[in-house]
Amino acid sequence: MISLTALLLGLINVCIVVVVLLLFGAIIMWIASILGFAVPATVQKLYMVIVALVALYMLVALLLGLPVIKIVGAIGSSFEIAAFTPPSINVTVSTA
Repeated sequence: MISLTALLLGLINVCIVVVVLLLFGAIIMWIASILGFAVPATVQKLYMVIVALVALYMLVALLLGLPVIKIVGAIGSSFEIAAFTPPSINVTVSTA
């Protein structure tokens, strides 16, 4: 069972990812308009569908407990993006 805190942090994580993806799309459209390129409405709708599918995947993964990329991690370790800690190797040398 998922705790209320984990559920809340997961929902915030999904919202942050969606906002970042939408901001990325808006910046691309802004740059395209400066350069004089028109982005077709079909491409804009396709991008929105992709963002919605990413959000849906993240929500399902949150409810099923599957791993996803963390933007807001556990309390005290915020903004941790796919942190990886390599395993430590303990080497003991005995001279007998």
